Amino acid sequence: MSQLKAWRAAIIHCIADPKDVGVEHAYEYFEDGLLIVENDKISAIGHAKDLLATLPADTLIEHHPEGLITPGFIDTHIHYPQTDMIGSYGEQLLTWLNTYTFPEEGKFHDKAHARDVADRFLQELLRNGTTTALVFGTVHKVSVEAFFEASEVHNLRMICGKVMMDRNAPEYLTDTPETSYQESKELIEAWHNKGRLHYAITPRFAPTSSDEQLSLAGQLLNEYDDVYMHTHLSENKDECAWVQDLFPESKHYLDVYDEHKLLSERSVFAHGIHLCDSEYHRLHETGSAIAFCPTSNLFIGSGLFKLGKAEEHNIHVGMGTDVGGGTSFSMLQTLNEAYKVIQLQNENLSPIKSLYLATLGGAKALRLEEKIGNLMVGTEADFVILDKKATPLISSRLALSKSIEESLFVFMTLGDDRAIKATYSAGQCVHQR
Repeated sequence: MSQLKAWRAAIIHCIADPKDVGVEHAYEYFEDGLLIVENDKISAIGHAKDLLATLPADTLIEHHPEGLITPGFIDTHIHYPQTDMIGSYGEQLLTWLNTYTFPEEGKFHDKAHARDVADRFLQELLRNGTTTALVFGTVHKVSVEAFFEASEVHNLRMICGKVMMDRNAPEYLTDTPETSYQESKELIEAWHNKGRLHYAITPRFAPTSSDEQLSLAGQLLNEYDDVYMHTHLSENKDECAWVQDLFPESKHYLDVYDEHKLLSERSVFAHGIHLCDSEYHRLHETGSAIAFCPTSNLFIGSGLFKLGKAEEHNIHVGMGTDVGGGTSFSMLQTLNEAYKVIQLQNENLSPIKSLYLATLGGAKALRLEEKIGNLMVGTEADFVILDKKATPLISSRLALSKSIEESLFVFMTLGDDRAIKATYSAGQCVHQR
């Protein structure tokens, strides 16, 4: 017989994109709410006064009067092998890859090392309230095996893939079109849809893959109905110029991927900063998504993501921390920087839209909105309890807050891992501060 569990606290979750329905209709908020979980899924959500009477007398209820429950955060672009090089100084993208990234990723031929980093990486995500992520491995097959094995321990809904890279990289980090195809295929067969895990075909970015490798990546995407495709797009102006030199026949950067049949409803492109109108149009037309990575874009000096432009073209957008180019595992800190990126373009990013991007928007970008991203009945019980007393500053600032929107904005501006009281995956506590 299944055991009901319930959590009582303030609860907020998004039910739609504010762009489509207006901010006031995009979320549900229960000042004194109750979240009921049965068999790892949400069985009820609402006002505590309405739901308490429906519970059996022996139901275990956790009460958090200083808590705010939100869906678990969703990170649509992050590199687990770059965990130990976060905060590396002084370079822009292409030099940064050669100076810091490639030497670090070279260590992941050793599965024991990969598993150690994967365990620490996942602990960081959970400490920061992130319950699902779209993750780069390295070129080594064992790097992905180690990541999936670590994710299985906590029953996490995670997506990962082996990097495909057969040129313009150190010899110790390159594969071949054939080996990248074969090893990716073996990983898909072993891990895709195993429990809550999914596979992403992962060419690093156009400059490090030959035409043949990109074609085989497109072939893989065609062979399996529901695998993902995860890569980088138009992050840096020098990168864009390099792509044009390497693929002179292509109309633009996105066209390189398009020609190799890599655009799909399960394709997620990180960054997408320097795009032309036809690229936005094609992303929308194919159902492809963009991961907005503000801490990375600012830290590596790449540019400002045009959220309004993506919205004009009805492109799905999720948030990405992009560790280690990004400087924080915290989705709250990522939203803090996103607000500033949008401010620099003379626009505002509302707290509700921010919550949407970090939860339901990310789920829609990953085509997982039926399973995660909000707290609707029937969804998987991935959620976070934020602590209104996390720090003296947060506590005193929230005491002056006049609305849930203002309270959310305080968490997104002043919050970090200390604001996460507990993280739950499929109804089980996977982190508690």
